[in-house]
Amino acid sequence: MLRRFLLALACLITIAASAQTDNLHRQSTVYEPPTDPAVIAKLEEWQDRKFGMIIHWGLYAVPGIMESWTLCSEDWIDRPDHMSYNDYKEWYWNLNAVFNPVNFDPGQWAAAADAAGMKYVVFTTKHHDGFSMFDTRQSDYKITSGPFRDHPRADVTRHVFDAFREKDMLIGAYFSKPDWHNPNFWWDKYATPDRNVNYDIRKYPERWKAYQDFTYKQIEELMTGYGAVDILWLDGGWVRPKHTVTEEVIAWGAPIPEFSQEIDMDSIATMARREQPGIIIADRTVHGPYENYQTPERRVPEEKIDNPWESNLPFANNWGYVPNDEFKSVHTVLHTLVEIVAKGGNFLLGVGPTPDGLIPLDVVARLETIGEWMDINGEAIYGTRAVEHYQDGDVFFTGKGDQRFAIALREEDAPLGEITWSGNVPAGRELRLLGYERPLRWEQKNGRTVVRLPDNLPAAVGDQAALVLAFAVK
Repeated sequence: MLRRFLLALACLITIAASAQTDNLHRQSTVYEPPTDPAVIAKLEEWQDRKFGMIIHWGLYAVPGIMESWTLCSEDWIDRPDHMSYNDYKEWYWNLNAVFNPVNFDPGQWAAAADAAGMKYVVFTTKHHDGFSMFDTRQSDYKITSGPFRDHPRADVTRHVFDAFREKDMLIGAYFSKPDWHNPNFWWDKYATPDRNVNYDIRKYPERWKAYQDFTYKQIEELMTGYGAVDILWLDGGWVRPKHTVTEEVIAWGAPIPEFSQEIDMDSIATMARREQPGIIIADRTVHGPYENYQTPERRVPEEKIDNPWESNLPFANNWGYVPNDEFKSVHTVLHTLVEIVAKGGNFLLGVGPTPDGLIPLDVVARLETIGEWMDINGEAIYGTRAVEHYQDGDVFFTGKGDQRFAIALREEDAPLGEITWSGNVPAGRELRLLGYERPLRWEQKNGRTVVRLPDNLPAAVGDQAALVLAFAVK
């Protein structure tokens, strides 16, 4: 068994996320704002937080492969040539027998996120493979039934949530609506040709009802047994009511069955908000009352969006841990954060812990460097909102009332000189450069604000990925 595992591991370690553009969640152009005052208030608080961490961690960390998707038999998926599909699925399902993250340290995760200036977390309690990272009573396919079961932190989700609460972060529970391990979603009587349920639920309504009940009960466990939860982040947007499959959704190109895959979101949402008043629900891409904010994936929208939204992008190429993955530079992450916030969104950055339960030290170091910028410039990020004139070239703008922040993106090792922009004209003769004690003067030239930077800026300011000028507007 071990030899077979190692052989499969050697082959699968090369499977990267080059094809992941085929599983992206698109962004619907339709948005329905919530009406519940508690949800509206929670959304305002969430929008103030701006920067969060999404953590993908599960069985897929053991071989270091793309999360769950290699189980799916769609033509964009790559698997080892020497393994049949059924052998592959059997191998994957049995990873629970070797997943034993004895060094699991949620405190390290929370400390790294806090050092980066992150203010909320979304943790993957269950991905599409159906392996629960919490002590569910609905299935034995869970972290507390394998070799990790006797560890004092075996109920992983509980300890992750507790560690991030200690850092005063909002808590988000990622939960996959599809569950490919559950026989009432992928029935072993039939083949599994794609991501959808693999039988006609119109012919077997009792089977689908059993799956609805299973989903309800698992989410109920998360809502009642794991403390305060602020966000229910539901992935797997193809599991949706048929009436929401619009021409726009069809154009996204994902396989769509002829029947509805409704999991009864009305009942789930009612229960969740009874147990967690004001909880934000992000039923991804399913426009309606339970998509309280939109979630464009692996991209930043072209233009400012006025309703609540969040770009989710992985720090590396993959969401979960993959050995030797290529990470984005600190400059890239900070530039992305600035652009997202200026366009009115939040930034959810993806990090994948190792199979033994730690965030790699090189990732921790990058997060700390990001936090150094946030320590100086967080005033221009947290609690701000998009302004009408939000960009002029490499200068982005955020605002708080009549306060404006001009955030000038800089390339690495770019020489200091002047910062100039149109619009957002300062009201007084002086403005502040965050991180620099002395006020700076500006002038108006040809309809543009021009700020000459001093030659003696301290390195901690002058070497930043972006410089921030604060001022009042007329």
